[in-house]
Amino acid sequence: MTEQEEQPGLISLADEAYEAIRAINHLTINASSVPAPVAYRVLGNLKMALGCGAEQALNQLGGRLAESLDDFDLTEDDERRNAAASVAEALDNLHAAAALASSVGSYLAAAQSAIAGQGHRGRLRESGTSPRDARGSRCCRPSAASASFSRVQ
Repeated sequence: MTEQEEQPGLISLADEAYEAIRAINHLTINASSVPAPVAYRVLGNLKMALGCGAEQALNQLGGRLAESLDDFDLTEDDERRNAAASVAEALDNLHAAAALASSVGSYLAAAQSAIAGQGHRGRLRESGTSPRDARGSRCCRPSAASASFSRVQ
């Protein structure tokens, strides 16, 4: 039995989470402005998914991965590697990722809180692209990600 046959729901949910973030990226790369009430809702969902939700999922995935050492006859492609050592390395990285997810959640909560009381009375100009829209970011590159934001003075 393959992994896909053993845990189809787990794999498909991870695929859906990836696709949801990818869709948000596509919707926001060249979109017109996003008012605070919309951003507030999006930030709230991202806070739960990428913050405490991801932290919990990563910790639980690590726990189940550790249990796989007792439940499966694990093999390694590289005979010089040991399955237990590989799992231990993965657990260290999952623990670090879970801690970072917690931090992400805190930052998203702060961003959401900063705009909590903001509303709007409609658009100032016809809908279209703003001069700020030409910025995109590349996945997982801190310098590109930080360059894609500018503070409004």
